[in-house]
Amino acid sequence: MAERAAPWRAEVLTLFPAMFPGPLGLSLAGRALGEGLWRLTSTDIRDFATDRHRSVDDTPAGGGPGMVMRADVLASAIDAVSARAPDLPRILLSPRGAPLTQARVRELSGGPGLIAICGRFEGVDQRVIDRRGLEEISLGDFVLSGGEIGALALIDACVRLLGGVMGEVLSGLEESFESGLLEYPHYTRPQDFEGAGIPQVLRSGDHGAIARWRRLEAERITRARRPDLWAIYRKGSGGRD
Repeated sequence: MAERAAPWRAEVLTLFPAMFPGPLGLSLAGRALGEGLWRLTSTDIRDFATDRHRSVDDTPAGGGPGMVMRADVLASAIDAVSARAPDLPRILLSPRGAPLTQARVRELSGGPGLIAICGRFEGVDQRVIDRRGLEEISLGDFVLSGGEIGALALIDACVRLLGGVMGEVLSGLEESFESGLLEYPHYTRPQDFEGAGIPQVLRSGDHGAIARWRRLEAERITRARRPDLWAIYRKGSGGRD
């Protein structure tokens, strides 16, 4: 694998820059951040407000509850960050976005980085989404108070795939979603836990049998818990019923 010309970078636009690095400053991601394997910059959207109250939102056109993030203020923040990072994709964390997938994470981690835009209130003025070409991504079918937690999750998912972050490359290739299946069960010592033992096949030393067991378990779990993934897997890979 060719080395990167520059570290992978995450630019975060948020009303709460103190939330970063947060958990990204700990464990594998934090160590990699300290070693310069990736870079993180958080920018306060409120710094681009133009009135003395530093307003970033206003009432929704057409009426309705809540407030909406202003297009002009957010666009100015995006433009400032994009000027120093013109090659980074602009991602808006939004509950109406396309579901985040491991495939998209792998694409993003293989690029130069990303700009994560954290929405708040009822949403973001559609005009800035359209005019700045924002890609909307969602973590799932639920609503959070803002995009910051989504940004933390997205960045963590990307950073852990960067070269030198995880101790063993294979650990990133045998996880849930990498093969279209949920991951198989894991076991370790002690051999007996409250009367439950480790499956004999995992103690057999037969690597072929272990691989088959893991595949069957991954298929069983996916079929039971994620019929949507199971249907895609069967169609593309000929999985079992």
